[in-house]
Amino acid sequence: MLTRAYTITITALLAITASYAQVKEPGNVTAVQKEAQGVKITTANAFAEITAYSAGTIRVRIDKQPLAADFSYAVIAKPETVKTSITESDKEIVLQTDSLRTVISKQPFSVAFYTPAGEVINQDETGLNTSWTGEEVATYKKMQEGERFIGLGEKTGNLDRTGSGYTNWNSDVFGYQVGQDPLYSTIPFYIGIHHDKSYGIFFDNTYQSDFNFGASNNRFSSFGAHGGEMNYYFIYHHNLADIITAYTALTGRMHLPPMWSLGYQQNRYSYYPDTEVLRIAQTLREKQIPADGITLDIHYMDRYQLFTWDKERFPDPVKLTGTLKKMGFRTTVIVDPGIKVEKGAPAFERGVKDSVYIKYPDGQFYTGQVWPGWCHFPDFTAEKGRAWWRREVKFFSDNGVSGIWNDMNEIATWGQKMPNNVLFDYDGIKASHLRAHNVYGLQMIRASYEGARENTSERPFILTRSGYAGLQRYSAIWTGDNRAEDNHMMLGIRLMNSLGLSGVPFTGMDIGGFTGNPSVALYTRWMQIGAFIPYYRNHTGVNTKSAEPWAFGEEALEIARNYINLRYRLLPYLYSTFYEATQNGLPVMRSLAINYTFDPKIYDPQYQQQYLFGAALLIAPFESGKDFGRVYLPAGKWYELYTGAVNEGGREQIIPLSTQQLPVYVKESSIIPMQSQIQNTTEQPSDTLLLHVYNGGVKNSFVYYEDDGISFDYEKGAFYKRSITFDPAAKALVFGKADGSRASKFKYVKLLLHGFEQQSWKVKGKSVTAKEEACSFLHSISKFDPEKSAGSVDTDHVKTLVIANERSEISIGM
Repeated sequence: MLTRAYTITITALLAITASYAQVKEPGNVTAVQKEAQGVKITTANAFAEITAYSAGTIRVRIDKQPLAADFSYAVIAKPETVKTSITESDKEIVLQTDSLRTVISKQPFSVAFYTPAGEVINQDETGLNTSWTGEEVATYKKMQEGERFIGLGEKTGNLDRTGSGYTNWNSDVFGYQVGQDPLYSTIPFYIGIHHDKSYGIFFDNTYQSDFNFGASNNRFSSFGAHGGEMNYYFIYHHNLADIITAYTALTGRMHLPPMWSLGYQQNRYSYYPDTEVLRIAQTLREKQIPADGITLDIHYMDRYQLFTWDKERFPDPVKLTGTLKKMGFRTTVIVDPGIKVEKGAPAFERGVKDSVYIKYPDGQFYTGQVWPGWCHFPDFTAEKGRAWWRREVKFFSDNGVSGIWNDMNEIATWGQKMPNNVLFDYDGIKASHLRAHNVYGLQMIRASYEGARENTSERPFILTRSGYAGLQRYSAIWTGDNRAEDNHMMLGIRLMNSLGLSGVPFTGMDIGGFTGNPSVALYTRWMQIGAFIPYYRNHTGVNTKSAEPWAFGEEALEIARNYINLRYRLLPYLYSTFYEATQNGLPVMRSLAINYTFDPKIYDPQYQQQYLFGAALLIAPFESGKDFGRVYLPAGKWYELYTGAVNEGGREQIIPLSTQQLPVYVKESSIIPMQSQIQNTTEQPSDTLLLHVYNGGVKNSFVYYEDDGISFDYEKGAFYKRSITFDPAAKALVFGKADGSRASKFKYVKLLLHGFEQQSWKVKGKSVTAKEEACSFLHSISKFDPEKSAGSVDTDHVKTLVIANERSEISIGM
C-alpha cells in the first residue's frame, strides 16, 4: 500500500508532466497599439507584432513573453515605406495595403490573408492557430482545396510536397537515401499554390524546425520550431517568380561569380601529389576538353590540418597554382571548420590566443573529432571569430588559390552528436547549440567570402555544403555526398530545382556520383545533364574508379566533350542569366513551376524533373539505358534544339532516347547569345557574337550582359549591358541602347533566325537580304562515329544576318 508521502510525490510528478504536455494558445486579444505600418498586440497569453514589410509582404511575430530585440542572420532588408490602412472593430483588426488584406481576429487571436477583392489566400486553421507545446511553437494553416506546396530548399521527395513532412537540422549524411531527411542545409521558405493564387512563407527561426504539408492529417499544414519565437514573413504576388524576387529582396541576392566558376570543374577525393594534378590538367588540354577548374580535397593538407600543405605531396604550392593558372585552370581547395588541437601549430595557437573557439558553459573550449583528430571549432557567430577566419584565409590567396570549398560545416563531427550545451556568441545575444547549429555554415561562408574578398582584387568562388536562408549572398552550394545511381541523378535535379525555388541560383551536384562507380551509360547521361546545371563539377570519392571524361571509353569521351563544348559556347547566355539572378533572385535552373505554376501536368512525378535552364532552354532529363521516354511540353511552341523541328505544347508525347543526345527544347520567341568555341574562359572567343532568335507568337526580351568576368569593376559601372527585344506583333527585333562604361568584346553580331521564312529584312531602315545556312554549332551534338569525329545529324537551316555591334539602339524589321 502506497504511503501518503509517496502518493503526494506521484501526484506532483503527474502535475508537472501535465504542465509540460499542455498546449498553450495566445488566447483573446486584450490590447492593440496601432503604428504607422502595423500593430502591436497583447493577448491573454502572448505578445504579437504584425507589420507591413512591403505592399506584398507581411511580417508576423508572436511570443509568450514580450518580443526581444529584432535580430536575423537571414533578413538584410528593412521595411519599405508603404501606404497602410489599419482599422479595428470589436471582432477584428484589418491591416490593408494595395496588394494584401490582413485580418487579425480577436477572439481568439488568429491571422488570415486575403486579396484586396476579399479572396482567401491563406488563413490560420480555426481552433489551432498558433500555439506552444512546452517550448515548441507552431502555426497551423488551413489547407485549401487542392493546395500544393513547393520549395523548402534542399529537400528530397516530389516537387509537390503535399502529404509530406520535413525537419530542418543541418546534417552530415554520407551516401544519403533518396528519401532521406534532413540533409545538409536549412532554408525554411516554401510556396503554397491554390485556386490561381500563390504565396510564400519564410519562417525565420534557426532552431530545429518542422514543416507539415498534410502529413498524417487531412486538416492543416504547419510550421514550427523547438524554441524561439514564431516569426514569419507572408509574401503574396500573383506570379510565382515575383514571390522569389520578394523573398530574395528580404534575404539578399548573389554577387556575380567569377566567369571561370561557370566553366567545367574537375575534382576527385583526392588528386595528389602535384604531379598528378598537373597530369589531369595536361590531359584535359591534350584531349581538348574545355575546363577552368581543378579542386583539391583534404589530402593537400599536412595531416588534414587547415592552413597547411603536405610538403611531400605539394612542395611548392605557389608554383603549382601558378602553372595551372597559365594553363587556364583556377584552383579550389577544401576547408573544414575543425582546427586540430596541436600545441605549436600556428593557426591553432592563434585561435587559442584570440579565444575564437566555441565553448562549454564553464569556459572550456569544445572539442570534437573530425579528419585531423580532436579539434576546436571557430565561433563564426562572433565577429571576433569571423575576423580571425578572414585573416587566416589569406593563406589561400597568398598561395594562388582562387576558390574556397567549405565542407563539414553543419557542424559535422564523428558521432554526429554535438552537445546542446555548447555556447555560441550569436553576435552578442548568446545562444546554445540548439539555436546556433543551423546558422553555423552560413556564418562560416560569410567569413570565407568576406576574407577572400578582403585579400584579393578578384571575385572569389565560394562553395558550401551547409547553410541557412540567405546563403546565396556568399556562396554556391552543392548537394553533398550523393551516389552513383540513376535515382540520385534525378534526385539531384529535384534538389537543385527546389533550391532555386528557395532563392539559391548557384547550385550543383557531384556529376557521376560521389560514392560508388557509375556505368558508362549513367556517367554519359550525367555529363550531358551537367552541361545544363549552374555549377558543373565532376567529382568522385576515395576508393572509386577514376571518373575523368576519358575514363569511360572513346564514345563517352566524345559525348562528354560535345556537351562541355556546348556549355562553353553558351557562356554569354549563361553569364547573362547569372546577372539576372543578381538583379531579381530568379534561379539559373528553373523548375517549371515558376513559369507554369497552375499547369497540373508539371507536378506529375514523371515530368517533375523537367526544368528550364535560364529562360529559353527546356531540359528533359532521363535515366540512363532507356530507349523511349515521356516528355511534357507546356503551352506554346517548342523547337527541338538539335534539329529545329517544332512541337506544339500543352501535350504529352513519347520520344526516342539515345545515349548520344539529351532532349533539349527551345521556347518560342527565345533569344540565345552564344560564342565561338574556347577551351577555357581566359581564351578570347572570335569577335562575333552569335545571336539565335526563335520565331514565335509572344513578345520576349533578353538582357545581354558582359563584364571582365573576374574583378569587382562592374560595381563601378564597368560593364556592357543591353536589352534585346523580339516583338512579333511589330515584326521587329530591337537592340536597346547599351548601358555601362565597358565596350563589348564582340565587334559584330551574327543573327541566326530560326523559323522565319522571309528573306528580306530592314536593318536601321535599310533593306538587306538574309542568307540561309546550316546551324553549324549543333554538328558536335551527334551520334558517335569513330570514323567521323563530329558525326552527322540533320541540322536546322536558318536565316542569317551580320550587323555591327553598335552601342546605340538598333532596330531590325521583318
